[in-house]
Amino acid sequence: MSRKVKFSNNWKKAKARLQRIHARIGNARRDYLHKATTTISQNHAMVAIEDLQVRNLSRSAAGTLGQPGENVRAKSGLNKSILDQGWFEFRRQLEYKLARSGGWLIAVPAQNTSRTCSACGCVSAHNRPTQAKFICVDCGFEEHADVVGAINILARGHRVAACGELAQLGSSVKQEPTEEIFPP
Repeated sequence: MSRKVKFSNNWKKAKARLQRIHARIGNARRDYLHKATTTISQNHAMVAIEDLQVRNLSRSAAGTLGQPGENVRAKSGLNKSILDQGWFEFRRQLEYKLARSGGWLIAVPAQNTSRTCSACGCVSAHNRPTQAKFICVDCGFEEHADVVGAINILARGHRVAACGELAQLGSSVKQEPTEEIFPP
């Protein structure tokens, strides 16, 4: 489109071609999300996820005129990849499909899920020397940081189901679990 005269017939054809490409990409993403959430909801009665605030994660880093932001271009790329993957849409679809099949979704708070040792429970920022590596400073447990985070999220989800620990149940209401929340 940049090499065409604006609003000419060739420009309009190039624009229509580009719009078809973007529509196909969007359809492929939606199709994948539907297939993944359907598979998960059919195979699991309880799903625990991290309660990520996607709106806050994808907020601009531009700052203000008085205090301009840092690494704006890198943050912009991260925002685009977060929004392209459709994290919120994945959660929304998973929530309604689990509810329809009789399962339930537990969104646990994100605080310290990747800094807590799943072996001994030690919480320290020094447990993650790099983005991908987890080494407990207390007991020496080593694992990939994402695996440790997933173990901690599942453990918190189980504590919510068994003991009533506070967490996000369903959409966005914080409450202690009662008899009405648990499926019969």
